[in-house]
Amino acid sequence: MPRSSRLLALLAAATLLPGLAACSTTVAMQPAKNANDPACAEITSRLPQTISGQNRRWTDAQSTGAWGDPTAILMTCGLETPGPSTLPCRPFNGVDWLVDESQAAENRYTLTTFGRSPAVQVYLDYKEASSADVAQALGPLISQYLPSTGAVCTSASDATPSPSPTP
Repeated sequence: MPRSSRLLALLAAATLLPGLAACSTTVAMQPAKNANDPACAEITSRLPQTISGQNRRWTDAQSTGAWGDPTAILMTCGLETPGPSTLPCRPFNGVDWLVDESQAAENRYTLTTFGRSPAVQVYLDYKEASSADVAQALGPLISQYLPSTGAVCTSASDATPSPSPTP
């Protein structure tokens, strides 16, 4: 190949690289307080390449994960274990999840593991990703690598004693 053709090919490649890099930008996130927990490293090193049809993307914070472009799912491991909550708690695939629907008007749910230490929190755009798909994809990793604290979801009727019948 003549020198001028090679130079032209290099210039063309250099022109295309920034455009290609823009397709796979790193997602900026904040690590959780306990992001350095070895259990979080076990989970994040095994995160699935896709969840709910959304492809995994790189993040810039320890013990985090992201899927979708634009991002539809954000995961953070290393949060403090939540205590008793008034949020709905739903068991799925061996993991109990607190479900915060307070941002439903913006198509967002927050799922937080309950009874695991440290906790995992997932923000998802429910128009782009299913909470069941998220729980199914992450549940086996969480069950295997995050120890149970012994706390489990209970219903309100389980937590409040029934009145005793009067004689």
